[in-house]
Amino acid sequence: MLTDPNRALRQRLADWQLAGVTHVPHVEITEPVPAPPVPASSPIPPATERPSPPPEVPSVVEPSPPASSPVAPRPELPVSPSTLSLAERETQLSNLSQTVSKCVRCQELAATRTQTVFGVGNPEAQVMFVGEAPGADEDKQGEPFVGRAGQLMNKIIEACGWQRADLYICNILRCRPPGNRNPSPDEAANCREYLDDQIRIVDPDYIVCWGSVAAHNLLDETTPIGKLRQKWSKYGRAKVLCTYHPSYLLRNPAAKKPVWEDMKFLLSEMGLEPPTA
Repeated sequence: MLTDPNRALRQRLADWQLAGVTHVPHVEITEPVPAPPVPASSPIPPATERPSPPPEVPSVVEPSPPASSPVAPRPELPVSPSTLSLAERETQLSNLSQTVSKCVRCQELAATRTQTVFGVGNPEAQVMFVGEAPGADEDKQGEPFVGRAGQLMNKIIEACGWQRADLYICNILRCRPPGNRNPSPDEAANCREYLDDQIRIVDPDYIVCWGSVAAHNLLDETTPIGKLRQKWSKYGRAKVLCTYHPSYLLRNPAAKKPVWEDMKFLLSEMGLEPPTA
C-alpha cells in the first residue's frame, strides 16, 4: 500500500506543533549546474579528475653570517733555479724598490722614517743575508748594515773571503722602528711581501738569518736562536742558516766564536774553505 507523502508531512508537522515548534525556516534547494564539457585538446583536466597539489614551497631559511675570511697563505717560493737574466733581476729589484719607497702600510713607521731601506748587493748572489730592521744609521743612509753592527758584519764577510758586493743584504723590515725596537708581528707581515719578492728575484742558494727576529719571522719559528744554529732549514729552494746578530756580538764578544763556527759551517756546505791569514 502506497503512503501519501502529504499526509505523512501533515502528521509530522502536527507532531512538531505538539512539541512546541512554532515555525520551520525556509531552505531553498537549487539544482547543481553541470560543468561544461572539456574539449579533448584542452590542457585543463576534467572536473572529475583531482588536480595535482601545488608544489610545496620550502620555508625560507636565513643564511648564517659568513665566517671571517682567514688570511690567505703566502705563495710558496719556486723550488727550481730562476731563469731571470741579470738585467731582468736588476729591473725587477729597481721597480720593487720604488714600490717600497711609497709604502705606508705601517702608519707609525711611514710617519717616523727618514727613508726606506730596501736592500743592496749582487742581484745574482749565491748567499743572501737577512737582518731584522734598519737602525738610525741605516735610516739615514738608506742602506742596511752600515752602523757599528754593519762594520762588524763587514769583517765577518772579509774573513769568509768575500766582498760585501758579492752578497745580497736586506732586512725583515724596510723601515726603522722608533727607538730601534723589534718589529711587531703586524709590521713584519706587512713587509713580508717585499722580502719574498727580493728572495724570488735574487734566488739565492743560501740565506743567513742574523738574529732571532730574522730567523723567527722568515721561518715562522719560535725556537731560540741558540738551538737553531748549526742546522739547515729550507725556505723555497734556499738552505737557511741561523746565527747571532752582529749587534749581539758587540754586547757579548764571547759570541763571536760561535758565529765564526757558523760561517765555517756555511762555507763547508758550499764546498769552500775560509782563507788563511
